[in-house]
Amino acid sequence: MLRRIAPFAADLISHRELLWQFTLRNVEMRHKGSYLGIVWSILNPLLMLALYVLVFGYIFSGTFGRAGETRLEYGLTIFLGLTLFHFVTETFVTAPIVIVGNPNFVKKVVFPLEILPAANVGGAAIHLLIGLALVLLGVVTLGDGLTLSALWLPVILFPLLLTCLGLNWLFSALGVFLRDLAQLIQFLSLALLFASAVFYPSSRIPPDVWPVMRFNPALIAIDLSRHTVLWHEPIRGTHLAYLYAVGLLSCYVGYAIFRRLKPAFADVL
Repeated sequence: MLRRIAPFAADLISHRELLWQFTLRNVEMRHKGSYLGIVWSILNPLLMLALYVLVFGYIFSGTFGRAGETRLEYGLTIFLGLTLFHFVTETFVTAPIVIVGNPNFVKKVVFPLEILPAANVGGAAIHLLIGLALVLLGVVTLGDGLTLSALWLPVILFPLLLTCLGLNWLFSALGVFLRDLAQLIQFLSLALLFASAVFYPSSRIPPDVWPVMRFNPALIAIDLSRHTVLWHEPIRGTHLAYLYAVGLLSCYVGYAIFRRLKPAFADVL
């Protein structure tokens, strides 16, 4: 039944142990050769949090226009946005080389290749969870404290993860045939940074570009997370529904294209 309704979910569940092994492998490979190793997964976001609070909170003295907003809270707001943004770009930038970089799995063994893009997202998700843990710790120590609205955070992040998963299947499949896709996505990731309201509130987006930018799922996820976790405001149901629609559509389309192109991978590689 699940394979008929959501074939991508059925594949991931049936290969869940293999998926977990490759997810951990991706995390370990990222820090391979460094002295501290996987400790950098915790140390990096901790240093980033301190840097953003210092630079944006004290040096630039920015603000999101909230009443009684402190410099520390401004830096924490920036860090939350960048944590979500880095999760998205970490998966996008590496997606086009996921299959190309593992030709042995394509040519020499029978292997569920759908696992490789999913493990790429899984590795980035582990770093995301570490960053979010620091955000929540910062809210408790530097902000107004946590409320029940923080429980919305996983509900907001799940469709964003689905979107990244679907696009990883799409980009990893296309990357086999279009080798310039990796360079193009690096540029698009930079453009996405300025289109996701990371450094400013979405209310400051000019009206003439808002009709286009409002469909950016990264912007919506960042905006919803700030309003619920940091500012304790009610969830916007229509925005959340849109995130889930985009996430599910991305998975269905990305998975279908990956499966369609998969038989030709060995011929190209």
